[in-house]
Amino acid sequence: MVHLPLIQPGHPGPPVLPSVRRGDVPDAQWLDWRWQLGHMLTCADELARVIELGPEERAGLAASARLFRIGITPYYASLMDPGNASCPIRLQAIPRTAEADIRDEELRDPLGEDTHNPAPSVVHKYPDRVLFLVVDRCGIYCRHCNRRRLVGGDEPPTTEDLEAGLAYIARTPRIRDVLLSGGDPLLLSTRRLGYLLGRLRAIRHVETIRIGTRLPVVCPMRIDAELASALRAHHPLFINTHFNHDKELTPEARAACERLVDAGIPVGNQTVLLRGVNSSVRSLRALMRGLVRSRVRPYYLFQGDTVIGTDHLRTPVETAMELYRGLRGWMSGMCVPHLVLDAPGGGGKVPIVPSYLEHLDPERVIVRTYRGARIEYPQPRERDCTVPYDDVYFADAPPDDDREGSAEVW
Repeated sequence: MVHLPLIQPGHPGPPVLPSVRRGDVPDAQWLDWRWQLGHMLTCADELARVIELGPEERAGLAASARLFRIGITPYYASLMDPGNASCPIRLQAIPRTAEADIRDEELRDPLGEDTHNPAPSVVHKYPDRVLFLVVDRCGIYCRHCNRRRLVGGDEPPTTEDLEAGLAYIARTPRIRDVLLSGGDPLLLSTRRLGYLLGRLRAIRHVETIRIGTRLPVVCPMRIDAELASALRAHHPLFINTHFNHDKELTPEARAACERLVDAGIPVGNQTVLLRGVNSSVRSLRALMRGLVRSRVRPYYLFQGDTVIGTDHLRTPVETAMELYRGLRGWMSGMCVPHLVLDAPGGGGKVPIVPSYLEHLDPERVIVRTYRGARIEYPQPRERDCTVPYDDVYFADAPPDDDREGSAEVW
């Protein structure tokens, strides 16, 4: 038996960790996004100051060194139900032992990005758009992350990498849309982010720029007036964020989204369908309606990717389709996202919407409505859908697809 030494009188004992609970932190610190990111919770001892950790959580945290890193802002941790391990915030942010149960079908790179990498920091899978990976850190390390092989490492994109990526975009005129991602691009300084956006905006064939970020969800303090002002200088600019549960739509998060919209930046949301987190019609309806109230457009509802360690969070595809039936028609069309599966290996996004079409022939179509009613729709007599004016109007336009080109897009 090993006997631990007793703490003698007058001995200072183990260091007392400072509190990161909302009520114990002055507003000036709590509302500072740099303070939030500088005090991310990364281990069981730190999380235990905020919530009552369950056995599965403790085991998952103990195993995290060989799974995927942990990082949770104090703000996001404050949304956790401290006494309930099934809290949707906890399920997204704290590892469970199931992450170590890796199936043979699970992939390190489920979207095939590493095979569509023509330049450093660039992923070019679709003909007219690219992913530009500008940073390798996040404001949270989601347990369902599909890019865990890249984020949170020790090799962030270098200046040379980013310059090479910009050069590739500049010399590839078919690229019309650039999506900044990573990691989370809004972790860059406002000055650095503005520099990259300015370089992209100076490329004549780049029509739109998008930014993918989860900071409005996990660190809404980052979306301040300075950032909104800097972003609005680079229109047309769009932001896609990542709310997965109505519990995340706090007044602070909603204000962050509205600040972007007020700066003229359309905000869309990409939700991942997660088993036990939002895999109910009730949860999805509340989230989608809450997003629209916050002036955020539900964009995608993703079937979970086949990334290593996430099988326990994925829903069966037939369940996803049934959940979608509970949205389509029961809410405003503005509230209904596209349900898609991102095909493993780089096949791209594939709609998996349940079919409402029961019969189709040249004379009639029979559809089943969202309430289950069977209705007939008559087909038109004329079948020729040619647009004669296209040959005039688009005579000098460049090719608009890749159907006659190589299977590779670069």
